[in-house]
This record gives sequence, C-alpha cells and structure tokens, in this order.
Amino acid sequence: MLNKKRIAVVGAGHIGTALMGGLLKAKLLPPSSLMASRRDAAALEELRKSLGVRVETDNRKALRAADILLLCVKPQQAAAVLDEIAPDVREDLLVLSVMAGITTESICKRLGKPVPVVRAMPNTPVLVDEGATALAKGLHAGEEHLKAASAIFGAVGRVEIVAENLMDAVTGLSGSGPVYIYMVIEAMTDGGVKMGIARDVARRLSAQTVFGAAKMVRDTGKHPAILKDEVTTPGGTAIAAVHELESKGLRTVLIDAVVTATQRSRELSEL
Repeated sequence: MLNKKRIAVVGAGHIGTALMGGLLKAKLLPPSSLMASRRDAAALEELRKSLGVRVETDNRKALRAADILLLCVKPQQAAAVLDEIAPDVREDLLVLSVMAGITTESICKRLGKPVPVVRAMPNTPVLVDEGATALAKGLHAGEEHLKAASAIFGAVGRVEIVAENLMDAVTGLSGSGPVYIYMVIEAMTDGGVKMGIARDVARRLSAQTVFGAAKMVRDTGKHPAILKDEVTTPGGTAIAAVHELESKGLRTVLIDAVVTATQRSRELSEL
C-alpha cells in the first residue's frame, strides 16, 4: 500500500516521530520518502540524524511533493495550520489527521476542497510499537485510503476501524486511556511501598502485572470478568481486594473518566 509513497509529517513531535520510526523499522518506506516538518530547527536536526529523514521548517514546502500528509499538530493549532497549508493541498493528497476532536468535515471545509481525509486517534504507546489506533474515513476517502492509513498505524501497534461519530469516545477510551493506567501503576507501586517493598521493585512488579494482565485479555480473547473470576479463589486475597475496589467505586470512576474525556474531545471539535 505504501510502495513509493512520499509522506510529509507536519508537527513532527512524539507521535509523528514514532510513526516515522515504525515505518522505517518495518521497512515499509526508506528514509528518503519521509519529510518531517516543525518550527524547531534543532529538533528537526536531531530527527535527521537519528532517522535519516528529510526535514523542513516550512510546512507548505514539506507537503508539496507528498502523496500523504500526516497532521500531528495539537487541535488548538488546527485552524492556523490548515489555513497556512491550504493553498498547497491538492485534491488527490491523502490527509491523515491525529488531531483530537477535529472532524474530517471541518478539515475539508478549512482546506476549501474535497480532499480524502482519514481521522486517526492513536495513543502514546505507539512510541514502543504497542499503540492502539482507531481510524475513521471522511466523506471523500475510500477503502484504499483506509488501507494506507492502516499500514502506517499498523507499523506501531494495533488498528481498529470505527465510524467517525465514535471518534470522540475512542479519544476518551484509548486515546486518553494510558493516563488512567499510569495512575493505576503509580497507585499499585505506592501500595507496595506502604507494605514494605522497595519502590523500584514495586514499580517493576506493578508495570509487569498490568502488562501481563492486558496481554492475557488480548491473547486469550476471554472476557475480563472471566479472567478475574479465575483468579478470585474462595476466601482468598484477590476477592478481598475486589470487594475493597468495588466499595470504593473503582469501576464508576474509570467509566466517568472515559465519559469526561469524551466530552472534552467534543468541545475541541470547533475549529
């Protein structure tokens, strides 16, 4: 899908850099096919040295020879960047946007032309090739555009295709989700420290426990409730802990966190 394609990454920060690294590691594209753009010339020079990609501080120049434009700027910068690049965006340019809350319709409207747009919501574990990314195609995008987007984000994790009206919910669930899990790991670590375990040991045990539990859910295909029941023996430690977690409202707190983050994503949708 990506053979001989040229990709311009506008806003080449952490996510953009991770995507370029994933494409290069998977040998889907050579460094010469990737152009990174951002305002920080020093950061671009580091990218050039570390990945071997081409770099450019001018967003408009960066995308002129591209087949695919990867927009990785913050949603608050969306209007300014889209207005800036609009004159150089061709109607056959595939636009992939990772801007939270910004709809494909509003991107086309801002660019002033019916370009194919695929909206993506990755999360930060793309930095370690374990990302969860949801993709949704806009009105002018076809299946071939979705396949190209899937190849790019599949290089750094797993991909799910959803309807665009679910993208705000995806942002609240998997887009913001690593934050919830980091807090869980931090709290578990503190619990271990309270009970006498050295902090570095507690942190490693907590992180590996979360990683292993997630892998069990993913690889076995079993419902989390079934896996939970398999661990909770009668009168044991796990069921005592489950009772404490339920009494403190852990389930409700996490559901509310997803709802709140979803609502914030919707608030960002106005360019």
